[in-house]
Amino acid sequence: MAIARTDFSSSQALAERLDWDPAKLSDLLNGKGGTSAVELGLLLGICGVGPAECAHLLSLLPVAHVKSWLQVHGTRPPVHHRTLVESIAAAKTLISWRGLALPELLQTPAYMRAAMSASPNIPQDEVEARVEARLKMQEHLRRRGLICTFYIHEVALSLPVGGSDVRREQLHHLLRRAVRPNIVIRIMPAKIGAHAGMDMPFTRLTFEKYEPVVCVECENSTAFIEDEASLDGYATTVRALSESSLDSEESKALIARLGEALWPLDEAV
Repeated sequence: MAIARTDFSSSQALAERLDWDPAKLSDLLNGKGGTSAVELGLLLGICGVGPAECAHLLSLLPVAHVKSWLQVHGTRPPVHHRTLVESIAAAKTLISWRGLALPELLQTPAYMRAAMSASPNIPQDEVEARVEARLKMQEHLRRRGLICTFYIHEVALSLPVGGSDVRREQLHHLLRRAVRPNIVIRIMPAKIGAHAGMDMPFTRLTFEKYEPVVCVECENSTAFIEDEASLDGYATTVRALSESSLDSEESKALIARLGEALWPLDEAV
């Protein structure tokens, strides 16, 4: 909600302009509801929100109280996954598990293009727009307020996605990300065999002011899970992944070894 675009110096000033109790405005801005469509429309108008954004936010009001929801995308996921991106932008911590693919937040453009080319549901003329959208999403990793842990299966590092040059660049990219103070990469070794993350990749987000959410992305839909029992189950899975995975230093060493093995002998001398 673009309050920053207004001249209001505080929420108190905005509440006075609306003739609202400050607690009512605080509840709304913190996701607790308590307002009608007319009142929300008034707030958005005062804040200078454009018609398209206003319509989008008003469409969300009737389901704002719903715990957990499914977004169905049609034949393919959207180019710009707005709900996921906005959730990452607001998150305090992010925990990601991926099995056979690398997390979108850690992919190089070349890896993205190679992975997208294998999907029968992504048109060629959408690839560059999707690459641009993912790179924009990756910018959130620079935010100091976001702490990220990525669990990745060793097999994902070994798949020849895009060929040796792409794979080598991708491995070096992971190492560059792994030295950032807010990013931890941990590898699940293949020798473990059966493990807690075999069923489904997921992303778990926690927030400063909101309840946690788990995002599960499928081929043409995305589930956002918020109910307490399900969140407890994912927390248990995260603990199991942590127990089975290499620590951060061991993981970096494994990534480095895999990258070194891809250099031609005449270049390695």
